[in-house]
Amino acid sequence: MNNMLDNPLAQDFTIKSLLKFAFPTMLTMVFMGLYTIGDTIFVSRFVNTDALSAINIVTPVINLIVGLGTMLATGGSAIIARKMGEKKLKDASQDFTLIVFSGAILGILIAIIGNLFLDDIIYFLGASEILFPYCKDYLFVLLLFTPASMLQVLFQNLIITAGRPGFGMVLSISAGAINVLLDYIFMVLLDMGIKGSALGTGIGYLIPTIIGIVFFLTGKGSMQFKKPVFRFSVLSESCFNGCSEMISQAAAAVTTFLFNSTMLKLLGENGVAAITIIIYSQFLLTTLYIGFSMGIAPVISYNYGEQNHQKLKRVFRICLHFIVTVSILIFAISIFFGSYLVNIFSPIGTSVYNIAKNGFLIFSFSFLCCGINIFTSAIFTALSNGKISAIISFLRTFGLITLLLLTLPRILGVNGVWLAVPIAELITLIVSIVYLQRNKRNYYYM
Repeated sequence: MNNMLDNPLAQDFTIKSLLKFAFPTMLTMVFMGLYTIGDTIFVSRFVNTDALSAINIVTPVINLIVGLGTMLATGGSAIIARKMGEKKLKDASQDFTLIVFSGAILGILIAIIGNLFLDDIIYFLGASEILFPYCKDYLFVLLLFTPASMLQVLFQNLIITAGRPGFGMVLSISAGAINVLLDYIFMVLLDMGIKGSALGTGIGYLIPTIIGIVFFLTGKGSMQFKKPVFRFSVLSESCFNGCSEMISQAAAAVTTFLFNSTMLKLLGENGVAAITIIIYSQFLLTTLYIGFSMGIAPVISYNYGEQNHQKLKRVFRICLHFIVTVSILIFAISIFFGSYLVNIFSPIGTSVYNIAKNGFLIFSFSFLCCGINIFTSAIFTALSNGKISAIISFLRTFGLITLLLLTLPRILGVNGVWLAVPIAELITLIVSIVYLQRNKRNYYYM
């Protein structure tokens, strides 16, 4: 009983308590989606759609930064939660400190190297002469905040592992709200253009970073900063176990590049703006899947480390029912309300609106499959099986989409672009189901 009171991960979860535990993370991700979309709405409405296209051009750089942070965070979280389950609390805190310190150093290096080669990076990403100035203004400012961006991702995950998802929720929502407020101040009142958007986002990274440092210094969770012990095995296992998340973000970088270059050839800058709207809308609509999977991952890791098969099976069953229900709900929302979402970015009747609206109807079918795929990848990461998690992420976010983007548009034109993601998710769903069936006797989740 004392263990259950000290560590919320040890409780005997029901559907109500599990959703209550995961709810803060889910709500956090939804608000992250909302304020991320808020950024792009401000850019689209108060600068222009070329500036919106520019954000998507440089998005691959942001994907790689988030990917590195998420790799350390999710891979490290699985190690830390497992050691907490094994009652090795001192080792868990030492590993936590090492992972955070490594993330900060990596962020500083990226900020320096990125700005040294800024022009080369932007041209490599395929920016046209029209989009280049917007890309440079945005990426220069954002790179300065890379260390804070890395630490924000780390703390967002590790606060959950520390058993304080509610605190993480308040922190992220507050940072997001301040980000939107700063967007209004910098872009509308001060007329700073796309630089204002980057500055608001960067300051938004700083807030959870500073509060996260204070939180873990005071030791208010089940983890706290301790003098780190350099264990190469911890860093290598964190990277390997979390590599599926890195693969997912790296793949998103490459596929975003392919989406941009394909649409630039087919429909010009308006096509890039339309695909930007679709991608950001997709992120918003999948935040429930992502947030839920992040929220329950430490529970999976803890029960696996404790070898409590009965609890693990119950948690898995609840998760599966929830994901299927939400998948159907999000698909219905995207079909019936997709045009309203597109209209937020671009007025009805514009070229960008018409392109995005037509694409959204086809793209929406991906939401029926991606929830199970995201959950399956997350659960295998939580079970310290980075290999399977990486395969699933690779298929749905890179391998299949790349293949389909290189072939379908040549046959079907713009419709081939919209079909690439739904077909990739459907094929990956089949692979996910096969892996879940094959490994149920190894991990006892079914």
